[in-house]
Amino acid sequence: MSVDFSTRWAWAEVHTGLIQHNVAIVAQRVAPAQVWTVVKADGYGHGAVPVAQAALAAGATGLCVAIVDEGVMLRRAGITAPILVLSEQPPELAEFIVGYGLTPTVTTTRGAATIANAAAAADRVVKVHLKIDTGMHRVGVAPDEAVMLAKFISSFPSLEIEGVFTHFAVADEPEHEANARQLATFNSTLDELVAAQISPPLIHTANSAAALADNNSRFTLVRTGITTYGLTPGEGVNELCAGLIPALSLKAKVSAVRWIEANDAVSYGLRRPVSQASLIATVPMGYADGIPRALGATDISVLINGVPRRFAGTVTMDQVMIDCESDSAVTVGDEVVFIGRQGEHVVTADDWARATGTIGYEIVCGISSRIHRRYV
Repeated sequence: MSVDFSTRWAWAEVHTGLIQHNVAIVAQRVAPAQVWTVVKADGYGHGAVPVAQAALAAGATGLCVAIVDEGVMLRRAGITAPILVLSEQPPELAEFIVGYGLTPTVTTTRGAATIANAAAAADRVVKVHLKIDTGMHRVGVAPDEAVMLAKFISSFPSLEIEGVFTHFAVADEPEHEANARQLATFNSTLDELVAAQISPPLIHTANSAAALADNNSRFTLVRTGITTYGLTPGEGVNELCAGLIPALSLKAKVSAVRWIEANDAVSYGLRRPVSQASLIATVPMGYADGIPRALGATDISVLINGVPRRFAGTVTMDQVMIDCESDSAVTVGDEVVFIGRQGEHVVTADDWARATGTIGYEIVCGISSRIHRRYV
């Protein structure tokens, strides 16, 4: 007997047409720079393969992932576009990088030699990207060691430097002095590479925020992540995100209803006594599904029958309770929108982020794999 678990009363809808819409908007704004879409973390919780397919259909020319597994999954799905792995990987995975035609990032001599040996063993020439640490101080070769590393990479017949890149630490604050400082360091390092007769065709520094805010950071391609999904990279670039539309909605159905008396409370801690007799709707989705536990203490609403309703108490692992006040029309099976539009009202992942002191990235990436994605 087969069971269709997608019939669970909690699901996410991902609108691939909106993914295409968002990619096309950014591609138009940054042209002639290429767009390489970042689909790490399962496409920021949206589904890496459908997002990649939609992005490529909308004009993206490459993809970016964080780990080898993510790139392999895309290849096994039939995707042939360039796939950049954004940081050096364990040496044991070099043969998979080569075998699946992924583009590795190189930041050390050890990393370069490992990829070179795997490429030579497979009788292939592998294109690599050299990452320079201009101030983020996460990964990357130091600027004053970049030429040395580039020459070391070039000494291997099995390697070809296709790209050079860096990453901004404060791109979502366009006026921050660190952006100009990092860009100046990167340009200076590029000049040193050119002087050493190393001129890779792909130069990239811009993430979503920088791609929208700074023409000088675009070079030959931009790496766009969060804008693909219709969310803002940060408050400092909100006005530059006009036209982008969130592509994911998070929904469920009411699984139970009950009346409680004035001054009663529900859920762990009994923290939110009601001021009047109220209908409480139980919805089968909780923090194990990606609803932050802290959200229950905020003024964020869910939407039921087109009406904003707030959480009645603490978010539990698998269920939440919603205060429907005196609305006796709410019943089992009614649709509940946690993120998305219902009627005239909209709730976004960015709304959740502001309410809980985080960023929209964390909200959408945190939607659990046990939430079935439906592609529209």
